[in-house]
Amino acid sequence: MPSTPASSMNVSKRPSLARRFTHPLALMLMAAVLAGAGWWAWKTYGNGADPREQYQLATVQRGDIEDLVTATGTVQPRDYVDVGAQVSGQLKRLHVEVGSQVQAGDLLAEIDPTVLKATADARRAGLRSQRATLTERQSALALAELQLRRQKNLTAADATTTEALQLAEAAVRSAKAQAASVQAQIEQTESALRADEANLNYARIYAPMTGTVVSVTARQGQTLNANQSAPTILRVADLTTMTVQTQVSEAEVSKLRRGMEVYFTTLGGQGRRWYGALRKVEPTPTVTNNVVLYNALFDVPNTNQALMPNMTAQVFFIAASAQDVLLVPTAAVTMTRNAGASSRGARRDRGASDVPARSASRPEGASAPAASAPAASAVAGPASAPRGRGRRAAGDAATAERPAAGASGPVDRGTAGGFVGQAAPRAPRRGTVKVIDAQGAITERPVELGVVTRVQAQVLSGLAEGDEVITGMKPPPAAQRNASSGTPSGGGLTGGPAGVPPGSGRGR
Repeated sequence: MPSTPASSMNVSKRPSLARRFTHPLALMLMAAVLAGAGWWAWKTYGNGADPREQYQLATVQRGDIEDLVTATGTVQPRDYVDVGAQVSGQLKRLHVEVGSQVQAGDLLAEIDPTVLKATADARRAGLRSQRATLTERQSALALAELQLRRQKNLTAADATTTEALQLAEAAVRSAKAQAASVQAQIEQTESALRADEANLNYARIYAPMTGTVVSVTARQGQTLNANQSAPTILRVADLTTMTVQTQVSEAEVSKLRRGMEVYFTTLGGQGRRWYGALRKVEPTPTVTNNVVLYNALFDVPNTNQALMPNMTAQVFFIAASAQDVLLVPTAAVTMTRNAGASSRGARRDRGASDVPARSASRPEGASAPAASAPAASAVAGPASAPRGRGRRAAGDAATAERPAAGASGPVDRGTAGGFVGQAAPRAPRRGTVKVIDAQGAITERPVELGVVTRVQAQVLSGLAEGDEVITGMKPPPAAQRNASSGTPSGGGLTGGPAGVPPGSGRGR
């Protein structure tokens, strides 16, 4: 079939197009583009990537560290008295107000004494009447005794009868009984009079202690009823020493010890700290919404009157502390739990375990978990026993060895007022840290740790000041751009809470 002119043109163009792609300049250009793309991919994703650009780093520095037990408390006066009324009546006058400074014995309030004074006056009148009756009875007794002596004289002269003598003796005994009865009535009336006079004195209320009037619950002119219970009029407190009543959860109350240092801050204190020592933990808990809380009390001086009653206090019990020590982020530490098992990092990124130097550094750090097996087992307790049939035996063995563990054993809780006993210092914890040098080489080092918190850990050995450690993986560039622009990544899910150390939310 004869070819058309269009087909003839396509056939003629094909050789020229093939010659263009096989031209030396085109081949060199394509080779340069491929080489550049390969180099970029090798630097970004391959072994040529700078490890310092892949991981989040932190520098080992010196500083202070505190392991704290936090709680919320209320400031109250240590010494105070609720002043009440012991008698009923109208509050005639109130001599103080809230904030008044009073001394012991100062007059605080007066209750209308009209009824009380009348009662005392009536009792005095009755007492005078009874004393007059007693005088009459004593006169009758004297007459009866005189007649008895006359009858005895007449009987001796055989001038009277025996019956007359017996009547005289009976009259003397009756007169003595009547006089004794009136004397008893007088004593009873005197006792009642003393009570009436005391009630009359109770109408004037005096300060029982030196301090400040912190509250007034009654008003002048109010009628007070003290028949059932003593109504409270005001409260006097000594504000020179305050007591902080703190509620500690049952999960952390075992960390408290009598005499341990504690400090607190207030909402308006601008960061000022008040220090004290733990005085006692009340053994009876307070249950609120199925939450068990224990009251911990400690005293603080308040010489400048900066603390007021009912202030809210953020309390910090110092369980352990260290000053001017080497500190490393907790996210960079892989704690050693038990021997023979791969330990999990505390707040560490999972990607940090895939560093190129892992295979080379693992033999060096493999002996550290094995050497620390006794201490780690003592800390882990029966929970670290192997599962299976031998778990109970392993748990019994760990329990039997616990007293011999010494410092790494459980805390001696004692029985003194619900306080934890004074335990021996704990053995250092052990773990591993990945250290990166200036050239990007990564090594894994065993470390010993002292005080450990959720953010930082004290380094006893294994690191030097200025060493850089890996705390986690850096987020991908897209996530960094979204974070800088304020756009949440991950399908609309926001990142972790502000203030969380880098990598602390990863690696779990």
